[in-house]
Amino acid sequence: MDYHIVMARREVLVQLDDELVGELDEIARARRTSRSALLRAGARAVIDADERLAADRRLIEAYRRLPEDPALIESAARLAALTAPEW
Repeated sequence: MDYHIVMARREVLVQLDDELVGELDEIARARRTSRSALLRAGARAVIDADERLAADRRLIEAYRRLPEDPALIESAARLAALTAPEW
């Protein structure tokens, strides 16, 4: 069976200059997709990048609250040096 899930969509007015629209249309044509699909992919990329940035910030803050043990770092570096493959 082939199921297609259709998600509700909302039309959003976005103002773009002619040059940007032309560039988007060229990319959409080359990828054989629509301008709307291309903009949806771009919006998803922005959201994903923001989520990764937020995760990075949380990780940095966690290390600030509880810094790594220097002895653990030294041990990990020695272990990595012993077990790393030679390329």
